This record gives sequence, structure tokens and C-alpha cells, in this order.
Amino acid sequence: GILQLLFNAADMVVVGRWAGKECLAAVGSTGSLINLMVNVFIGLSVGGSVAVAKSFGAGDPAAVHKAVHTAMTLAIIAGVAVGLIGFIFCKPLLRLMDNPVLDLATTYMKIYFLGMPFNMIYNFGASILRAVGDTRRPLTYLTIAGVVNVVLNLIFVTQLHMNVAGVALATAISQAMAAILVLAALVKRKDSCKLELGRIRIQKQQLLKILRIGLPAGTQSALFSISNVMIQSSINSFGDVLMSGNAAAANIEGFLYASMNAFHQTAVNFIGQNSGARLYDRVRKTLWICLGSVSVTGIVLS
Repeated sequence: GILQLLFNAADMVVVGRWAGKECLAAVGSTGSLINLMVNVFIGLSVGGSVAVAKSFGAGDPAAVHKAVHTAMTLAIIAGVAVGLIGFIFCKPLLRLMDNPVLDLATTYMKIYFLGMPFNMIYNFGASILRAVGDTRRPLTYLTIAGVVNVVLNLIFVTQLHMNVAGVALATAISQAMAAILVLAALVKRKDSCKLELGRIRIQKQQLLKILRIGLPAGTQSALFSISNVMIQSSINSFGDVLMSGNAAAANIEGFLYASMNAFHQTAVNFIGQNSGARLYDRVRKTLWICLGSVSVTGIVLS
């Protein structure tokens, strides 16, 4: 999570230094709206992670296999759906938010949302790998994609003078690379998490399990995003200079949330596996360890 924020910070450095404050404002002002449109679907990846972790902990390889294929089918559907919604409705929504750099922000969002299917495939695929204890590969793939993103930013913005379009295109390409790497890792697995592309389909029972966890999680994130959209709308009324400052500050603030979110992801996977294995004492221990860790982390970093 911190690596991802570092790469996002690099995006803002490149845009702010070589494309100007209007472009920085355009990129920074879209974050709350993007999160609002994406978070419900990202919540489904949490549901997929829990479904896989519980079945894995219960020692039920058939259920794991079904959960993996249902989750990846959802990833494709969600990616296409949110991509189309974002592409079509970004301009009227940005206009409702009184965005003073409307054309630049619209250009950024339209290209960004074209890469949304890759974003969803990576997030769902990475959540599956983490659910069975593999946190190394998602980290490696995100690092590779992040380095590619920074290099492409420099090429597109400083050499080809593509400003916000260049940043968005670099993001979409790097997301595609991360998605391909995650898919390859799942396809090559030898256990019940192995992804067979010819068997990708929705399994009703697994879908209901994913939705039972994923929809509340996604709705919670979306409600939080609504408040951020309202705040961003107020900030927009002060013009592009304040918008640029707020975008830079929000990126730094994100390091706090990323550090705390790591314990949330840990809790989901540990509790999922131990719940599936009916080791409820470990569930309680995990809960208190994660609550204590996240509280200390939040207080110290704040």
C-alpha cells in the first residue's frame, strides 16, 4: 500500500513539475470521485478473499476452486461495468462538483477508467493470493508495475508533452501489467487456487458468500467516499491553486491510512482461515492483536 502511494506521489511530482498546477489540480481532484465509483466493487474483492480464506482453512479444495473462479468472473464483470459507468458519467459528475479544470479532469478520468478492467483483475487476483498466505507475489507485481508507471509518466509527460493524458495512460498500462502478472501466477498454481481460464463462471453458492461480505464492505467504503466528494466539491470552489495543495496533502495523508489498512487485510485473511478451520480462539487472538496494532500505528503516525 505504501509503495502504491509512493508511485502516486511520483505521478504528482511529475505532473506538478512539468505540466503545471492546473494539471496537478485535475489529477488530484478526481480521487474522491474515482473512489466513490470503484469502492463498491473493490468491496466485492474483500468478499472474494473471505470466501477463499474460509474454504482454504476448512480444507475444502472444491469450494476454494469455485470461489476463485467466481471471484475472477466478478472481477471482469465489475471492471467492465465500472469502466463504462466512469467513462460515460465522469464529465457530468465533475461538473456537479464545480470542477474548475473540467476538461483536463475529464480527460484524465476517461483514460483512467478504460484501464479499470485491469485494475479489478489485479485487486481480485491479489486478494485471492493473500487469502492463502501469498503476500510476496502481489507486492512484487505491484513494484514492477509501479516502476513502469513512473518511467512511462516521465516519457509521456516530459518527452511527449501529454500532461494529464500521459499520466492516465501510464497508470492504465501499469495496471494492465500487474493484472497480467497476477493472472499468470494464478494460472501456474498447482493447488486449489489454480485458475483455469476455460472454467471461469459464476457459481451461485459462492457468489452469495462473496456478496454477503463484499456488499456491506463496499457500501461502507462508498459512504465514506460520498463525504470526501462533498469535501472535494467545497475545495473546488477555491480554484486550482488550493486544489493542487489539497491533492499533495491528501497523498501524504494516505500513508497513514495505508499503514492502518494493512492490519485490516491481515485480520480478514487470518480470521477467514481460522474461522473456516473452526479455530475460534485464534480468531479472538487475531482480532485483539490487530486492533492493538492498528491503534498504536494510527496514534504514532498521526
